[in-house]
Amino acid sequence: MRQVAPRGFAVAALLLLAGLPLRADSYRIDPAQTEIAFEIGAKGYPLTHGVFHRFNSQLTIDLDRPQRSSVRFSVAAASLDTRSPALDTYVRGPAFLDSDRHPDIRFTSTSVEKLDDRSVRVTGNMTLLGTTRPESVVVEVRHNGAHGFSFHATFGVRRSLYGMTAGLPLVSDDVRIIVAAHADGT
Repeated sequence: MRQVAPRGFAVAALLLLAGLPLRADSYRIDPAQTEIAFEIGAKGYPLTHGVFHRFNSQLTIDLDRPQRSSVRFSVAAASLDTRSPALDTYVRGPAFLDSDRHPDIRFTSTSVEKLDDRSVRVTGNMTLLGTTRPESVVVEVRHNGAHGFSFHATFGVRRSLYGMTAGLPLVSDDVRIIVAAHADGT
């Protein structure tokens, strides 16, 4: 897994949730217990942190055959929040997320591979700014019994690979995505 930059901040989070081992059961990501965050650097400025507040997911987990697990995730680009209204407006605009023309960042898994008792590698296609590329994320998974599953993943995305080149090289090409989520059975 490579450490890169912002292009599907929230989408990356989707990847993480995809690889849960269990019987083929459907799960719902609990928005109250989930955070999709990102960090990006810029020369001469402190690290910028933000979150995405709105997302949808479809999660199927097969503990016995993890390769049958799958995830589809969609994050609303306009739900970006850096706690700076002016910066939010700029990043949602045409230079970066272009949320009017590309309202969603999407991820659909193509494979889930069990790495050990606590982690899986989720590989799939991420779509950002109308560009679809393969991405792979290692996700830590904890089965909480009757309380569902918890997931955590930190990974990088190179934003220029999706056509998001504004501000380069002063604004980093690498965006760090952090996903912490909880899923309940549906």
